[in-house]
Amino acid sequence: MPQSNAERVTFTHREILEVFSGVALAMLMAAMDQTIVATALPTMAEQLGNLEDLPWVVSAYLLASTTTTPIYGKLSDLYGRKRVLQIAILLFLAGSVLCALAGSMFQLILFRAVQGLGGGGLMALAFTIIGDVVEPRERGRYQGYIGGVFALASVAGPLLGGVFTEALSWHWIFLINLPIGAAALFMTRKALARLPTGIAHPKIDYLGAALLMAGITGLLLVISRGGTAFAWTSPTLLALVAGTAVLLGAFVWHERRVEEPILPLRLFRSPVFAVANPIVAVSAMVLFAGIVFLPLHLQLVRGAGATESGLLLLPLVFGMTLGAVGGGRLIARSGRYKIFPIVGLALAALMFLALGASDRVAGDALLSTLVLVPLGIGLGLVMPVMTVAVQNAVDRRDLGAATAAVGFFRSLGGSAGVALFGAVLTSDVGRHLASAGLPGIDAREVLERGTAVLQGLPDNVRAAAVAAFEQGFETLFVLAAAFAAASLVLTLFLKELPLRSAKASPAA
Repeated sequence: MPQSNAERVTFTHREILEVFSGVALAMLMAAMDQTIVATALPTMAEQLGNLEDLPWVVSAYLLASTTTTPIYGKLSDLYGRKRVLQIAILLFLAGSVLCALAGSMFQLILFRAVQGLGGGGLMALAFTIIGDVVEPRERGRYQGYIGGVFALASVAGPLLGGVFTEALSWHWIFLINLPIGAAALFMTRKALARLPTGIAHPKIDYLGAALLMAGITGLLLVISRGGTAFAWTSPTLLALVAGTAVLLGAFVWHERRVEEPILPLRLFRSPVFAVANPIVAVSAMVLFAGIVFLPLHLQLVRGAGATESGLLLLPLVFGMTLGAVGGGRLIARSGRYKIFPIVGLALAALMFLALGASDRVAGDALLSTLVLVPLGIGLGLVMPVMTVAVQNAVDRRDLGAATAAVGFFRSLGGSAGVALFGAVLTSDVGRHLASAGLPGIDAREVLERGTAVLQGLPDNVRAAAVAAFEQGFETLFVLAAAFAAASLVLTLFLKELPLRSAKASPAA
């Protein structure tokens, strides 16, 4: 007989390790895919043409994965984790194969959306499944390991992307997913068999899912295209903002009236859930300021290649892994969690200030390492802790939806952060280029195409352009420090509940 999601299943340590290994591989694919593609974008544009549509290679995946994350969480509550995770893996692998075979930019963008439809479920379900098989007090340890996988993927992605693009071809950045995905499918096939299979007669909120996907798509388009493709005061963008507001308002109205909502609004009555998700969103903005713009800084200002920039960021990934794993173990030992994001965000704010305060810090290998390691530790102490706090605060029947909501706010914050920091960097660099008498250099084009734009310039012009980018990055790092401080202030309002030592639902 199918088990209810409310039933508790006890797992041995060996079974927990089997489950963890499978979901960690699935998450590794999704996390690495967010960074491995960026390195190969210029080569893709050169071979497939249509440079103007190049940003959509990233945006198509982002839109599909972010909009489907809350839906995967609810579907896993209704149909069980194993079935939904395996569908997500298969969709991701199918999209990867199609991307590798793409013969035009339009095909690549379309197939990246298919890949994103699978990717939306991989991260959210990985954290949810850990919540299913591990007791709340011990979850911090395993969520920390997952955080370490994410940190590894954040740096391994650009590094592998550079190696594949330079030594083989860009097609391999997608084909590498096949052996990883096959291993994840094999390992989860047996390990997840004992998880609850869902409720007997699930009711799917199709209209809520459609409204949510349409509203989030509009929101992401406003965030990513506002101020770039469309002026903030343009009729097109204002119409998009109005349409997005209507769709999201309709979604909230509808969710209050259905029996099985995609995103149960009752979750927001939990003080922990209501505060933790804004912390996650703002912290994700800070996180992506590091993993997206630090490699750009190394390439555009320091002249490092794609592979070299990945190696230079190893101190950051070491720190993130140390923070995520060490913080998780301390949570399991102490049963407390609030102090860790407070310490982590304070560290992140101070280290970003150090990066923004002096050109020498980012340029000196030793000083950079002394900054990047504690920066990574600070960033690693935040995300896994927020997941543990939310899972500990909600009823077991909402575990999938609540965990997916954390993943959604993380993706949304990361998207907003990349768009905001990119806009600030472009504007600030443009101002410095104009002051240096170089208005003919397009800062946005340099950010999209990389160092190739600068290499053809005369030495004195290139030096002035690099100095303008250095000043722009200093502004960006100071802004990231300000957002880390804002997230720290939010964390002070996070209610700390005792971590349960059994997988029972919290008291009503």
